[in-house]
Amino acid sequence: MVNTRVSAEKRHSRIARRNLINGLLFASPWIFGFIVFTAYPLIASMYYSCSAYSGLAAPKFIGLENYVQIFTQDDMFFKSLKNTMYMVVVALPLGLIASLALAMLLNQRVKGITVYRTIYYLPSLVPAVASAILWMWLFNPEIGLFNVILKSVGVTGPAWLGDPAWAKPALVLMGLWGTGGGVIIYLAGLQDVPQSFYEAAELDGASAVSKFFNITLPMISPIIFFNLVMGIIGSFQYFTQAYIMTHGGPQDSTNFYALHLFNSAFVDWNMGYASAMAWILFVITLVCTLVVMKTSAKWVYYGGGD
Repeated sequence: MVNTRVSAEKRHSRIARRNLINGLLFASPWIFGFIVFTAYPLIASMYYSCSAYSGLAAPKFIGLENYVQIFTQDDMFFKSLKNTMYMVVVALPLGLIASLALAMLLNQRVKGITVYRTIYYLPSLVPAVASAILWMWLFNPEIGLFNVILKSVGVTGPAWLGDPAWAKPALVLMGLWGTGGGVIIYLAGLQDVPQSFYEAAELDGASAVSKFFNITLPMISPIIFFNLVMGIIGSFQYFTQAYIMTHGGPQDSTNFYALHLFNSAFVDWNMGYASAMAWILFVITLVCTLVVMKTSAKWVYYGGGD
């Protein structure tokens, strides 16, 4: 009896070991990819941030000198961070509001609504480079469509991307054109709101505004929370449009943090300094995200919760 039990335990142990080996073999491509493309670059960038490293010669450890230089000697650090915060504080809320408003319009039951949904979603499929080139033409102060329309009604249009006061608002306006991705997410959330809630509110004589604030917003608050968090992360990484359209100008008015980081790494070839900037950006983004998540319990409603 004892021998039978010992034999069964050994067999079970062999099966468990074989299953473990098979599982590791199946997971090995992901494990390899994670180590090579995520874990190693993460650890290496942390070391490089404390090193003098050009990307060509071997890194030389210098401690926290890169971080000290960023906060005490780099005026562009604070200016680029200020420019980036403009996108977080101004562009992000406008984008959230615009995409929600558009989603509510596209949630109406009218003839041909699927065509309208497709039309409004298409701009988000246009590659960033192609849309940037298109909007550079639209913002052209001489032949651009915007200034041509303004001129037709007797208004002299601004220089847009050539004016420090208008460059960032122009990029915000461009961003509103590509809100299709957020619209689709909001639309899915709106269609998941039970119609019985609206019917009960109508029986009680609730107005459209009351239904929006007391039913629609609470029910889609998880969608708003998701778009807000993703928008914060994306806004702090704003790069492509500024790199293609303005190169940080005019007068550094569109020199965003990610663009300044890119120039430090691939123009000045100061990879160690750029790595330090990347870690600072990570901390700032993490703190902002954690603040939003901390406050979410007060305004995000999950169905079935307390």
